[in-house]
Amino acid sequence: MTAPQPASAANLIKNPGFETAGTGDMPYCWKQSGWGDNDFTFTTTTDAHSGSRAMKVELTRRVDGDRKALITESAECAPVVSPGKQYDLGLWYRTTTPDAAITLFRHDTTAGWQYWTDLKTLDLAGDWTEATVRTPEVPAGTDRIAWGVSVYGTGSATTDDYTMDQVPDPVLPPQCTGTAEQCANGEWDVLPTRNPVRSMHSVVLPGGKVLLIAGSGNDESMFEAGTFTSAVYDPADGSYKIIPTPKDMFCAGHVQLQDGRVLIMSGNKGYPTADGRIGYQGFKDSYVFDPETETYTRTNDMNDGHWYPSATILGNGDVLSFGGLREDSTGSVTAERFSEAEQQWQPLWKVNQTWSYWGLYPSMILMQDGRLFYSGSHVFGNNIPGTGSAIYDYDANTITQVPGLRDKDERDQSASVLLPPAQDQKVLTLGGGNIDSNPEANRLTDIIDLKQPNPSYVAGPPIPQGTVDLGDGPVPQTGDQGKMYLSAVLLPDGKVLETGGALHNRANPVYETSLFDPQSETFDPVAVDPEARGYHSSAFLLPDGRVMATGDNPGNGSWNHDVSVYSPPYLFKGPRPRITSVIDTEWTYGDTQRITVDRPIAKAELIRPAAVTHASDPNQRFVDLPLSVDGGNVDLNVTSNPNLAPPGWYMLFAVDANGVPSVAKWVHLQGPRALKATDAAAHVHDFADAPEGKAAGPGKKRTAQKVSPTISGCDRHYGSVNVCVPTHFPAEVKKTTAARCEWLRANDYGRLRLNGKDDPLGLDRNGDGVACGRGDRTGR
Repeated sequence: MTAPQPASAANLIKNPGFETAGTGDMPYCWKQSGWGDNDFTFTTTTDAHSGSRAMKVELTRRVDGDRKALITESAECAPVVSPGKQYDLGLWYRTTTPDAAITLFRHDTTAGWQYWTDLKTLDLAGDWTEATVRTPEVPAGTDRIAWGVSVYGTGSATTDDYTMDQVPDPVLPPQCTGTAEQCANGEWDVLPTRNPVRSMHSVVLPGGKVLLIAGSGNDESMFEAGTFTSAVYDPADGSYKIIPTPKDMFCAGHVQLQDGRVLIMSGNKGYPTADGRIGYQGFKDSYVFDPETETYTRTNDMNDGHWYPSATILGNGDVLSFGGLREDSTGSVTAERFSEAEQQWQPLWKVNQTWSYWGLYPSMILMQDGRLFYSGSHVFGNNIPGTGSAIYDYDANTITQVPGLRDKDERDQSASVLLPPAQDQKVLTLGGGNIDSNPEANRLTDIIDLKQPNPSYVAGPPIPQGTVDLGDGPVPQTGDQGKMYLSAVLLPDGKVLETGGALHNRANPVYETSLFDPQSETFDPVAVDPEARGYHSSAFLLPDGRVMATGDNPGNGSWNHDVSVYSPPYLFKGPRPRITSVIDTEWTYGDTQRITVDRPIAKAELIRPAAVTHASDPNQRFVDLPLSVDGGNVDLNVTSNPNLAPPGWYMLFAVDANGVPSVAKWVHLQGPRALKATDAAAHVHDFADAPEGKAAGPGKKRTAQKVSPTISGCDRHYGSVNVCVPTHFPAEVKKTTAARCEWLRANDYGRLRLNGKDDPLGLDRNGDGVACGRGDRTGR
């Protein structure tokens, strides 16, 4: 055995050219790795780039998984790294498959060795070709890394002459270009022009305009008049354009298709009856909105009505939808699938069915292997039976319960988000309540790592407390008071803005905003939106890096038309990097795409534009783009996996070392190029491969789930249908007419007529047909 090749001052890799033999059948400091059902060989070959040896990994048959020659995960061999630093990796290679990628692992000082990320897909290369790529910043708690080339399609990759160099710290002294308060906490502005429609659906369109859908806007008089509205907001000039809207899309589902059009499913066929005997009804109609013509066009009908449905785009561009209410107000147990290829909803016999009722707006997040993670966030009342979260495998048609979600029946109108970057496969769930029992909303956050074999939610830090308006102006929150109806927005610096919310069912707005850091798993309270943002509010990222917040629909039926815009602290921390050119705006999976920038950047990412309603946007995601840097030229390495970044239009941000982002450029991702090869496939990892929760296949075929007409938490015996007198008042309100009437007065309900003769809440003691009239508010 010859003396081991040491790591040099300029290269942190030991035995970078495989020249030193090991004690087994692999060279010194290298090991065989991989998983799945495949046939493979590892060969130390003399077909070298330099020296006398190179490493060849070949798959001759593949069903799933990969094989890779990997730096040995040991203190002797794995390079030492420093948290917060970045490293340039390089190698020379030849390939006969389009399915090979540089894959990176890290050693956590607490949790041990674990997969970190895929960095770069290697192009087919018959001759020796150099590949370089820069790592993301090394996470806290990481002391070593290991990496190699994964082969995940039939064919071979031969590699040689590995290099690894620490990136010098950029000379970017932090600057504060605003006030100290702005630089620390950002700033909210209330725009001078109000939103002209009662929009509860917000979709950021390719190019940066925003579609704001109201339908009837939860206003029965508008419904009866057949007046349904939408507007397109243009942030460039602050203008609104009213859009003719063919149907009541109030509480529909929506998602962007791969070509940038917006698919809108179901909506409101009818409001509840005044006596509360019939609830909301969902129609079967579906439409697409075209951002180019700013018009709606009808598609074929869905198989069932779905008022409050989910909408999740898949890696092939299809859309799955679950839940909601049918035309007869019962719960839909019908799963629906919209085909990207056929541009229509599929007939029932073509769609896998579990006959499960997923509730209303169930948060169904696409995982990296194509399964769906139901996070437990939903709308109205209790969660689904079981643990309250689950993994749904559409192809196998099975549901496996996932443990750990705390207070699962108080996650009504909580928010869930796939944390940055999507490659990490971590989901954060925040807050929530329950409109049926109407407790104080909670401060809970729970985090799940879907990379684990048996994933389980673990407790995260509590949401910071702010102030709450209990009827006499804002006062500090106390005890365990949190919020429901909150929004969670992915920001280009890799943090999550959480904002808005309320303490009870459509009452008591909470004024609190904070930034969540996925790396440290901590909250940082920042400037607070001065506007109430409870039920039917939404917040979303604009291409210029600001966040827009709209809406609020308290129980008295009113609507907040004021619009707020948040400028995060990064907009006050010096000049912004600028993307001076994008060589190609049409991207395919596994691509390397070149941009030019005017100053050094630390990272770049794709952020899928928002399609949010009711605290829910399961398609929101931040996809890291590992860099290869050559001065002002930056090559961006696009994931080969469409499940990480489903096809469509994305905002491309470049971010400097101080977390300051560029203004976004729009790019269109589709393909995938790699899948055009005969045996090619996306690089999918074996995450969440051994969940131990209860698993179930399809249940007994049935028509619907029985649902109470009071599912919205409103007693329809009082006032007009858009007024929500709570079925259950907050626990601190005494069960007397006087106390309930005082609560309604403090929350601006005004005069309420009695609908019919029933008075279940005892609000019309003198029987004059008016709830909480002068004669009702005295005594018991």
